[in-house]
Amino acid sequence: MDETDSGFRSRLGRAVTGSADTPLLFLGNFEVENNWAEGEPALPRVASHAGSAVVNRMDEFALLLGGEQDHVVLKAAPDPDYLDQLRGLGIGTPTVHVPARQDPLRAVTEDVLADDALLDALRQRLAPLGVQVVAHGVSEAEERLAARTALRLAAPPAALCKRVNSKVYSRKLADELGLRQAPGRTCETTAELAEAVEWAGGRLAEGRRIAVKDAYGVSGKGIVVLDDPRRLERLQRMAAGQAARAGGDRLALVLEEWVAKTADLNYQFTVSRDGSVRFDFVKEALTERGVHKGHRMPARLTAAQDGEVREAAARLGGKLAADGWFGVVGIDAMVDPDGGLYPVVEINARHNMSTYQAVLTEGLMAPDGIAVARQYPLRIARPLSFAELRDALDGLLLTERGGTGLFVNNFATVNAAAAAGGEGPFEGRLYGVVVAGDDDAAAALDEEVSRRLAGLLHTVEGSPA
Repeated sequence: MDETDSGFRSRLGRAVTGSADTPLLFLGNFEVENNWAEGEPALPRVASHAGSAVVNRMDEFALLLGGEQDHVVLKAAPDPDYLDQLRGLGIGTPTVHVPARQDPLRAVTEDVLADDALLDALRQRLAPLGVQVVAHGVSEAEERLAARTALRLAAPPAALCKRVNSKVYSRKLADELGLRQAPGRTCETTAELAEAVEWAGGRLAEGRRIAVKDAYGVSGKGIVVLDDPRRLERLQRMAAGQAARAGGDRLALVLEEWVAKTADLNYQFTVSRDGSVRFDFVKEALTERGVHKGHRMPARLTAAQDGEVREAAARLGGKLAADGWFGVVGIDAMVDPDGGLYPVVEINARHNMSTYQAVLTEGLMAPDGIAVARQYPLRIARPLSFAELRDALDGLLLTERGGTGLFVNNFATVNAAAAAGGEGPFEGRLYGVVVAGDDDAAAALDEEVSRRLAGLLHTVEGSPA
């Protein structure tokens, strides 16, 4: 495994284009899994317009991947004071391109595809420079964008990206490599589902729980945890009915035993076009009811656990390369109560939340410090400017490289739901990373940030309710 050290932006460019100097256009098309899931029989999901608006404004994370020679398309222009905050920390930001109109319920790629003038501008200005597109993940929508702008995609074809991101692929690959997983079954037909349900029934009879997962579920959606055989049978009938309505017996589900764990991990490696694999990092993932809530950096692992993670990364990366895939890969893993590892829970062959935190470990935080990535819920009555947020968190924000404080790594999500319409207060979300010298200091800073932000809750025209 290649461990050559250089900045993440340079390593990424070299891996996906062959040269660290290739200018890149970044797209933060979060939850691209929804595109991959189109046409796939899936478990029922509950849609939230406000939630979708916030997720779509996570596109602003892409600001942190590019350098001054790069470009990024965002749904709306960043708050100028937020950009100043980043630049004050020595973070070089890419040139920002914005569509004429953004739909809060559309991913950034769809906004670009709906703007002929922007497509023409990207083709005329960026194509002659050899700019290549690096997306959060690649679906047919990103292929259409590349075709209409004459920009090359720095990624494999969308069909391959979809295949390697399926939880069915993930489980089969781990089985092939002999990597430890929770007991389970893959289901690509209704017959395989029937066999898996019979197996799961035995586990339920022993008092265990079973998780049923969509192949392309994301952020806790598309997963059902069951402890009742009758619910499992109802779900089987529902899935079989969906397959029948689609005109066949094809499914894409995974059934797994819900096993005990003491920690969630996320580790990342990058597969280059030449097939080499570089281990990037391992972080301790913070989750709540299956939904990602942040990371702790560095992860609290023993040397043996760290070595096992790196070995799994090398083997998984080698197999992905053999299948023709290249790019960033994030792996979800778990630590069991005895300290053993489940080194692969699922493969996310795309950018991950932790990908956008690379800037932290490259000079922004002290080498011996810790960082805890967090998201803070907000409920406000009107859009909030970054200057107002900065005033509310006066003395708590990170103001120098190697210092301590809260680093805001996405501000757009604070006001995203306001753009979705509706009356009255709206739900926002502030993404930040608590940078401190130790766990106690990080916990104290996190608590104070939460307390200050609570003063912004339930406001009317900017005044406390």
